[in-house]
Amino acid sequence: MAHAITDTLKIALAQLNPVVGDLAGNAAKLRKARADAAAKGAHLVVVPELFITGYPPEDLVRKPAFAAAARRTVEALAAETGDGGPGIIVGTIWAENGRLYNAAVLLDGGSVQGARFKVDLPNYGVFDEKRVFDVGPMPGPIGFRGVRIGVPICEDIWRDEVSECLQETGSEMLISPNGSPFDWPKPDQRMNVAVARVTETRLPLIYLNQIGGQDELVFDGASFVLNADLSLPVQMPAWEEAVTIVEMRRSPGGWACRQGQRSPIEAHEAGAYHACMLGLRDYVNKNGFPGVVLGLSGGVDSALVAAMATDALGPERVHCVMLPYRYTSKESLSDAAACAEALGVRYETIPIAPPVDGFLKALAEAFSGTRPDITEENIQSRVRGTMLMAISNKFGAMVLTTGNKSEMSVGYATLYGDMNGGFNPIKDLYKMEVYALARWRNAHAPKGAKGPAGTVIPQSILTKAPTAELRANQTDQDSLPPYEVLDDILKCLVEDEMPLADIIARGHAPEVVKKVERLLYLAEYKRRQAAPGVKISARNFGRDRRYPITNAFREDVGGL
Repeated sequence: MAHAITDTLKIALAQLNPVVGDLAGNAAKLRKARADAAAKGAHLVVVPELFITGYPPEDLVRKPAFAAAARRTVEALAAETGDGGPGIIVGTIWAENGRLYNAAVLLDGGSVQGARFKVDLPNYGVFDEKRVFDVGPMPGPIGFRGVRIGVPICEDIWRDEVSECLQETGSEMLISPNGSPFDWPKPDQRMNVAVARVTETRLPLIYLNQIGGQDELVFDGASFVLNADLSLPVQMPAWEEAVTIVEMRRSPGGWACRQGQRSPIEAHEAGAYHACMLGLRDYVNKNGFPGVVLGLSGGVDSALVAAMATDALGPERVHCVMLPYRYTSKESLSDAAACAEALGVRYETIPIAPPVDGFLKALAEAFSGTRPDITEENIQSRVRGTMLMAISNKFGAMVLTTGNKSEMSVGYATLYGDMNGGFNPIKDLYKMEVYALARWRNAHAPKGAKGPAGTVIPQSILTKAPTAELRANQTDQDSLPPYEVLDDILKCLVEDEMPLADIIARGHAPEVVKKVERLLYLAEYKRRQAAPGVKISARNFGRDRRYPITNAFREDVGGL
């Protein structure tokens, strides 16, 4: 039988990477973490939000068989705590009185000791919890071996009501299990929210976040502890699984955490690169693909994707293919080969002239009397997509697409061509961000990367004009404004929903702004058919930004 806590509570923060739907596998991870924590004298193990089911489980939770299996898994774990070892606070779905909750359940002494349910169900951006969960009642603390612990779940700490209620009903500390996905501004936002809750409640806050990729979302971990005086005694690492023991000590002034691990948290390009790398790794591995294949064109987008894939999976699992046509320059051929050599990946060249010319010959009569245009250009792209899909079908590797957010915004991509594939790690990166991450990767060896250190993207790729090489002497700026201009306009339109007049006031030509707006709306149907990809921004296409395909609205600006 476990003894009551006196003045020291050792808590194992298990920042783990679950797989949605793998109840047995997630439980096994928790068992291992608990065994390791027991060996270090921990009293309590905490795992992230909905850990048993994986997060977010979406409509899986509406399946009665899934909910029942999750309940059995938690009850089996509860029985194992009868060994006198650490208790567990576990995130899971929980049915009670005909309602289904996002819950944190306390397991100790061989049974379920209590459960607390999420109150603030997020229903914005990537979140859609109100359609699958019931709102929990305002909670009080949960008693663990004589300590009253408040357990606000993720969104519950983004407003003050739940934490305030927990403080007023006698909580001595707050432990917040989270499934908080990464985006560029999120780490600072989380810390600001945590500081606000600690300031209001005057209670220490343990913030435990999930790690890993789930479809388009990626979770960075970076769990931490804030004391009531706003000091930061513990900062866990980002982008990796970890189990950290934190020691809480009681004094007449309340509980406080002793100084412990303080890992640096990388931001900006480093954070985005690690997010793309981890999101890609987990998508490939969790879905059971042996590796990936991609077209390596000699441009910066495919070079960055090749580097990310190599870092995520190792060079032996990456297959790059150059698919040249008559417009492919010698520079592109040499740049692609140099990039593949620097990365150490498998590389081959498959000319596409025979199939492209075959299509053109077959269509000659149907196209008679017309001039060559984008139609013929797109045949090249579609042949390349078909070749990569054939390689994927034959050998099992998943095709990676390599289009950036700037291109996807304005439809500068070919359906059933370069959009073919299963995943796109740079889908949420604007073109200038692609260049920034490529330069960052050349200068840094990412933490946990399986690729080589040093320059892996040749400098010549970073300095030449971007081009799809679908016709002679083509560059992207033939039909698009410079990417510095395009990206700024797109960020105003997509991220901020800024009125056109305000965008023009930033110094952009009115006719260019209107053109970009028009292209953005017209390309919605393409984006609906695009491969999933890592969410990096606060407003990605798909989960965050949901526009109708059929849409006649255009903002009026000065008669344009």
